[in-house]
Amino acid sequence: MSTIKVDKLQGTSGSATGLTFSGANGTFGGTLAVTGVHTVGTNAVATSEGGAVTTNITQGLIKAWNRLDGDASTLATNDSFGISGIVDIGVARYTSTFTSTMSNVHYAVSVNVDIGDSGKYAGLQKSISDTTKVNTTIYAPNAAFADADPTMILVAGDLA
Repeated sequence: MSTIKVDKLQGTSGSATGLTFSGANGTFGGTLAVTGVHTVGTNAVATSEGGAVTTNITQGLIKAWNRLDGDASTLATNDSFGISGIVDIGVARYTSTFTSTMSNVHYAVSVNVDIGDSGKYAGLQKSISDTTKVNTTIYAPNAAFADADPTMILVAGDLA
């Protein structure tokens, strides 16, 4: 195996240094364009717009979401991410199965529906506290179950 030792790399089209090395660290001084698939580690951070704070990119991502048509004759997903399937378990009751397992049952779920003229609102039934799926139930103001289109489910938390 060969080793190339340099302190700085400079492109041929300019006088500015593109990459500066200090020990095992490198600083890129310009726009970095990456093509193809690349991996961002769990310690990747983004600096806030004002530059005062950083946030962990992986921690801050929505891990699964689903937008479904709950009042169709057959339950249908309009679009989703991180959801491998949905099951209609009764009027306004759905089970969304995660593509990737959550690390624990302490994840956060947000459910929203289009209330339209019916006055529907969302309720979350946590009868299954599971790392592989979540049950949701939609209630109308009179506390009856009510299908809704669209029903939108967001899941945030740690993946296993």
